[in-house]
Amino acid sequence: MSDPVIPSEGWGVLHLFCKGAQGADWAEVAAAVAKAETDEVQVISVAMLGHKAEVGFMVLAADWWKLRDFQTRITAARLEIVDSYVSLTEISEYAAGVPEEMRNMRLYPELPPDDKPAWCFYPMSKRRNPGQNWFNLPFDERKELMYGHGKSGRAFKGRILQVITGSTGIDDYEWGVTLFGQFPDDLKEVVYTMRFDEASSDYAEFGPFYSGIVAPVSELADRLS
Repeated sequence: MSDPVIPSEGWGVLHLFCKGAQGADWAEVAAAVAKAETDEVQVISVAMLGHKAEVGFMVLAADWWKLRDFQTRITAARLEIVDSYVSLTEISEYAAGVPEEMRNMRLYPELPPDDKPAWCFYPMSKRRNPGQNWFNLPFDERKELMYGHGKSGRAFKGRILQVITGSTGIDDYEWGVTLFGQFPDDLKEVVYTMRFDEASSDYAEFGPFYSGIVAPVSELADRLS
């Protein structure tokens, strides 16, 4: 077997979006999740809303091979992967001095939160347009803008758990944003509110949004098959 492929800090994160729920072998899906959890892989399963996908998985592991093994088992269980996203947990360069406890929460989150079943994921990048090039701004100015952006997000403490993962050089956008909310409108409100910050209104580009309900595989099998 190949050696593990592990980041120097943090975990790999794989989002999988699937169709074929009615024809899936749900016993094999459950076995894939159980095997992953035995291998110290976190798997969050989601009943997706809308036409883009029927089932979603957010999978976190230190070793990329374990993410790949889970993907293989899911496809063997006759779920068709129609979209995906690959990223890494990270500490932002603008938050390098955060306390150790907060650092560990970002690099090694424990998911899903018990009281937040509403879920969404979207990728995003910073603009490089003439006159709107985030990467031409001085670091101190970028840091100040991100501090204001984070302050808006902290107003939703207790209502929203936000997991931001880095994907520059790994996938099509620069970050993946996963939100867990108490209520569906919490998801809507936090994204709407934070879009008015200059860091977003002038410099953010958003990819497609995926929304759904966090639930164990046993419930997905009952409801979706």
